[in-house]
Amino acid sequence: MEILRPTLEMLESYRAGLFQSLAAGGDLNPEYVEDQLEKIAADPEKFIEFQDDPDGLGGDARLPDGTFVPRLPGFSRWIWDGEVCGSINFRWQKGSTDLPDYCLGHIGYGVFPRKRGNGYATQALGQLLDEVRVLKMPFVEFVTDPENLISQKVILTNGGVLHERFEISQQRGGGEGLRFRYYF
Repeated sequence: MEILRPTLEMLESYRAGLFQSLAAGGDLNPEYVEDQLEKIAADPEKFIEFQDDPDGLGGDARLPDGTFVPRLPGFSRWIWDGEVCGSINFRWQKGSTDLPDYCLGHIGYGVFPRKRGNGYATQALGQLLDEVRVLKMPFVEFVTDPENLISQKVILTNGGVLHERFEISQQRGGGEGLRFRYYF
């Protein structure tokens, strides 16, 4: 398993994984999945181009409440074992560890339901941490729900530590969140 920069050649595999996730009722955010599928259908080349967006030029991002906010610089990598198994994303504000309150963490990831249980999220996070180390940030943050024990295990296995419990803004869906940090 490896994480790879998305390409047009891999796009159909990614798209199929998104559809399978919707059909399986997976825990990937359905609004996120729908947004991804709409962007792929509208312009596949542009979709791939903005998977690596270090200047945040990919257009505004849609939040769970339907509002749009400025996109942060970032990039995505696809989790690959011969087909796309999910994705892992990194976003940041250049020169800072601060994030706007609408952004829940520097790193987000998801593995398609049919590929879970293989340790792919743990491996992908380790590989991504190696990749972002060159940015010389003192730490990166991850946010998860208190009930998401699997995600917590992925973070802890990679050396993350619990930083705080906090209330997620209504703009992001509300509820309690756990913020973890990984220190470089």
